[in-house]
Amino acid sequence: MSLMRLYRGSDELMRHRAAIEDHLFDRIQTLYSLEETVTLYDLTNTYFEGEASANGKAKHGRSKEKRSDCPLVTLGLVLDGSGFVRRSKTFAGNVVEGATLEVMLTGLDAPRGALVIMDAGIATEANLTWLIERGYRYLVVRRGGARQFDEESAVRIETAGGETLQLQKEMSEDGKEVLLYCHSAGREAKEAAMVARFAEAFEAGLQKIKDGLQKPRAEKRHDMLLERIGRLKEKSRGMSQHYSVSLETDASGKTVTALSWEKLPVSGTMATHPGVYCLRSSETAWDEERLWRTYTLLTDLESVFRSLKSELGLRPVFHSKEDRSDGHLFITVLAYQCVQVLRIKLKAAGINDSWASLRQTLSVQCRITASLRRKDGRTIHVRKSSVAEPALMNIYKVLGINPAPGGTKKMLS
Repeated sequence: MSLMRLYRGSDELMRHRAAIEDHLFDRIQTLYSLEETVTLYDLTNTYFEGEASANGKAKHGRSKEKRSDCPLVTLGLVLDGSGFVRRSKTFAGNVVEGATLEVMLTGLDAPRGALVIMDAGIATEANLTWLIERGYRYLVVRRGGARQFDEESAVRIETAGGETLQLQKEMSEDGKEVLLYCHSAGREAKEAAMVARFAEAFEAGLQKIKDGLQKPRAEKRHDMLLERIGRLKEKSRGMSQHYSVSLETDASGKTVTALSWEKLPVSGTMATHPGVYCLRSSETAWDEERLWRTYTLLTDLESVFRSLKSELGLRPVFHSKEDRSDGHLFITVLAYQCVQVLRIKLKAAGINDSWASLRQTLSVQCRITASLRRKDGRTIHVRKSSVAEPALMNIYKVLGINPAPGGTKKMLS
């Protein structure tokens, strides 16, 4: 098949994108009796190989694959609680995340009171107000705010990975919102290591400036050293807020004679409360565990993005035209819908493997051709599938697939 035929197929899919997504979701909803009580929304981006100068959406921005050197395009997905895509849309690579929510949710006809779960990048005050005005509930990561945690009033639960998590629930002053402070030991270890690394780098920079004061030709002007310290603070990843830096000058006030600093951790930050994050929700009647476990549905969306990028070919994008790159992303989303149907069936039978693991299991079986020379000089060719391994046989059984695909074929030459 030529590339042009594939391109035409992609163009045809894009012309009917909205109708295809609506039909697929309605059909899936009928097959699996899905309840539209939870809506997940998030964005990811992928990068182009080449400049993609003919693509208006190809813009430089913050790459989630650390490829900010390449132009990017952003994919937004709205999913239901079972992980099926309800709507997809492509945005420019430098799109502001918070500005995309209304575009994606308008016209979905989600039932009144549906719970919308989204990450902090989208959970702006304006978006939360928009959700409330339209009768949606929300469960999001709080943007900013001081960290706090009271271990005595917290409840403990165990995650699927066996980690103990502590949850502290607080009501807002007006009683319309609940705040859930979560403490993870694993996250604490990670953030504490980050704080130590950033603090060490900041102090090393200050020490370098201090050591330079002892050199006769080193820069010692007060204004110039303030600029150096300012640049050092910009690179400190916020660690400079925990330090008080002092410069001593001579009688003229222009030449610095000494530099000193004192570490004063600011309360309510990662430095004083590592491992703590906060969820906010309009669902005030739920207990701590239900709130947290519902929010973790968003991690399934993150696994969707990983699957799209790794096994299903979302990245990189080689197309230079906007409609072709949009088609590339849309075909990837359709492939994910097929994969999700298979995984739902397999999960019902207790097979919870990732798509990567399933592909590895499926790849073991192959078609084999055996050639036998007859006495009359002619050759008989027998082509058949190898015997499926037990794990693969179990998958075939659950999906109702013939374990010997292709049957047996004989040819005489």
